Amino acid sequence: MGLQWVILSYVVAAEAAVALFLTLPSPSIIKSRIVSLVSLILQPALGIVPFAGFQLMDIYWKQEHRLMCTSETCTAAERDRYEKSIYKAQRNAILCLAACLLYWFVHRICNYYKELQRLEEVEKRRKNL
Repeated sequence: MGLQWVILSYVVAAEAAVALFLTLPSPSIIKSRIVSLVSLILQPALGIVPFAGFQLMDIYWKQEHRLMCTSETCTAAERDRYEKSIYKAQRNAILCLAACLLYWFVHRICNYYKELQRLEEVEKRRKNL
C-alpha cells in the first residue's frame, strides 16, 4: 500500500526538479533542447494525473468510512492511531494535489517557451522582409 505513495512522491520530486530546471536562466539553444525533451516526456507522464485523482478518491472513501474515535471510550493508543491516520491522509492528499499542480506548471512552462520561440521566428522573418 505504501509503494504507490513512494512512487507518487518520486514523481512529485522529479516534476519539481524539471520545473526548477526549466525556469533557470540558460542560453536559448540549450533551453530549446531542454523544452523539446521535456515536451516529449509530458505526453506519457500525463498518466500521473488520473493516478493522483484515483488516489484522492481512495483517500476520500477511506475518510468517509473511517471509524471515529472521538468518544471517551477510546483508549489513548486508539486515539493516537486515529490521529496518525488523519495526518497521513492529509499528507497524501497534499502529495496528490502537488503532483497534478506541478504537472500543469511544467506543461504551461513548455507551452510558454514554444510560443516564445514561434514568436521569435516570426519576428526574424519580418525583419528579413
